Amino acid sequence: MTARIGVVTFPGSLDDRDACRAVRLAGAQPVELWHDEASLHGVDAVVLPGGFSYGDYLRCGAIARFAPVMGEIIGAAATGLPVLGICNGFQILCEAHLLPGALTRNAGLRFVTRDIRLKIENDRSAWTGGYRAGQEITVVLKSGEGAYLADPGTLAKLEANGRILARYASGNPNGSAGDIAGVISEAGNVAGLMPHPEHAIDPLTGPSADGLGFFTSVLALIAGA
Repeated sequence: MTARIGVVTFPGSLDDRDACRAVRLAGAQPVELWHDEASLHGVDAVVLPGGFSYGDYLRCGAIARFAPVMGEIIGAAATGLPVLGICNGFQILCEAHLLPGALTRNAGLRFVTRDIRLKIENDRSAWTGGYRAGQEITVVLKSGEGAYLADPGTLAKLEANGRILARYASGNPNGSAGDIAGVISEAGNVAGLMPHPEHAIDPLTGPSADGLGFFTSVLALIAGA
């Protein structure tokens, strides 16, 4: 049976269609999930895409965290549902306390958009099992509030427990603590990533196909469950 991956659309989402395309290219069926609907329709995993949910009012992800669909996602994540938050989705996961820390204004207060090199740090998460630890990939970064920060104790725990998902490998573009580009939950099923793997799934339309591995990784996990 084909895996079904939910992609949430909030008012202000920009990259939901791109995430659906990545899911489809990886070999799964994308299922569109609406922010105001308290149902996940039996999906096998969920992607929270990039954009400006609810216009980024208050702060990025602060309103989206209370959307009806997020109540379902929070409950399902607690029981092991794989969840990937990309850019604004990462911000939403932090606001929902599914991931620690916060995303703040970039150093220099400028919006950054460029192809970026990432080093995969954890190859045991639901979303990175198809990579190897230390592998470098090229994906796309485009954000104004992408600097990952956390208190020293939290950063130390993330390092000690192997919960750094990926780091910037070609210079720190936004001032993130420890060059952190993404982190994972304690169980490894919830991941947040500031750069966009869904924009690097086909060399014809992106800088590489390196990002497709995030989506094929979760499919392999689902198939083996």
